[in-house]
Amino acid sequence: MISIVGKKDAGKTTLIVALAAELVRRKFRVMTIKHGTHAAESDQRGKDTWRHRHEGKAERVVLEAPGERVVWERREQESDPKSLARRYLDGADMVLVEGFSDHALPKIETYRQACGPDPLWSADRPGADLWVGMVTDNAKFRAPFPVFRFSDTAWLVTLANIAWDRALILPP
Repeated sequence: MISIVGKKDAGKTTLIVALAAELVRRKFRVMTIKHGTHAAESDQRGKDTWRHRHEGKAERVVLEAPGERVVWERREQESDPKSLARRYLDGADMVLVEGFSDHALPKIETYRQACGPDPLWSADRPGADLWVGMVTDNAKFRAPFPVFRFSDTAWLVTLANIAWDRALILPP
């Protein structure tokens, strides 16, 4: 497991998509976890699964359709990414996590100057040693881990290698 972190609109999803595609190209089974800041609504009001969940107050709703499965589950509190991976992502070679910046996972940060003057990483931040890489548009930014520029042309392959080498391995 490795977490992609960054401020809002810094490019986390774009990086996860690119890393996942590169790792899948290498024949790895890649699965992802996305941390949201608000309740997710991907079902439509009035449709059967929406009605199961909202009108029926079902604790868990599973939609099984040709080629896909979706699970909606009510939870009292958020789970941590390790628990989520163990529960839902059995068989993954690599789990890419978007967000969960306060959890003890290796991290790659996306940092765009337009999203704020400073990245999430700082040397005095608790868990600063968990950062293993960064992609940024700040040409002057330096850190004690590999820093790539969005303008570079070959950073994705190298960053995928770092992600694979530095990912947290969950014990069985």
